[in-house]
Amino acid sequence: MEDNLKLSNPKQTIEVIQKHNFSFKKSFGQNFLIDSHVIDKIIRAAEIGPEDNVLEIGPGIGTLTQYLAEAAGKVKAVEIDEKLIPVLSETLAEYDNVEVINQDILKCDIDSLFGGEPFKVVANLPYYITTSIIMGLLEGKSHFDSLTVMIQKEVADRMKAGPGTKDYGALSLAVQYYAEPYLAANVPPNCFMPRPAVGSAVIRLKRRETPAVSVKNERLLFKLIRAAFMERRKTLLNAVKNSQELDIPKERVEEVLTEMGIDTRIRGEALTLEQFALIADRI
Repeated sequence: MEDNLKLSNPKQTIEVIQKHNFSFKKSFGQNFLIDSHVIDKIIRAAEIGPEDNVLEIGPGIGTLTQYLAEAAGKVKAVEIDEKLIPVLSETLAEYDNVEVINQDILKCDIDSLFGGEPFKVVANLPYYITTSIIMGLLEGKSHFDSLTVMIQKEVADRMKAGPGTKDYGALSLAVQYYAEPYLAANVPPNCFMPRPAVGSAVIRLKRRETPAVSVKNERLLFKLIRAAFMERRKTLLNAVKNSQELDIPKERVEEVLTEMGIDTRIRGEALTLEQFALIADRI
């Protein structure tokens, strides 16, 4: 399809919206991309090639989908809003390698979509369910290689943050345990229709073959991390003491920190993923 006829052209987007009398639903967090340069960056960051299977979450009216269809071998686009299905039938009519599925991605059997074959996830995600979708995929057993997603810039910054920074927290550690984050682009509000109130970013999360650290008890590790950042201005000792999830004496954690040569006044925000794993193992 010629670029001027694609939905990344705001004129085409407006025509489709008016033709179908479509109204945006805040409950679905609908903000359609209208910038081809941003879409090109998403395709490049995702490293999409003709041999790839791609799962797109929330195709909207099919703006990004058109580009994915031209770059990938096969695209499955999962859209929750049934009113967009006839729109997608029209905007994607010339692509025979795209299948649109009217489902809630959080209830979808993702692996069955590609019959167990590996795939890549690409999405312009609704901000209100960003973390649920990303962590659901990372923690699950699906055979995907990477997630390249448009999300709120603030959340992207938290995902790639390192120890000692203001954005570092439980989400940083959870994402980095399962994947390698790469910030591909910052995207201003004027690249969307309607414009969101905040800036966005494209981030690629390349799934690790094995978690970043080896740990004896994964559940304990993440309970410890959550406790550490529940009250991030407190020391790790006091955070553990106040945790509803952990039943570990403060004295035991103090003993472990001393054995490891770590200052017992340390806060969680200063600890690396490797240190959290070692503390969990010793506990």
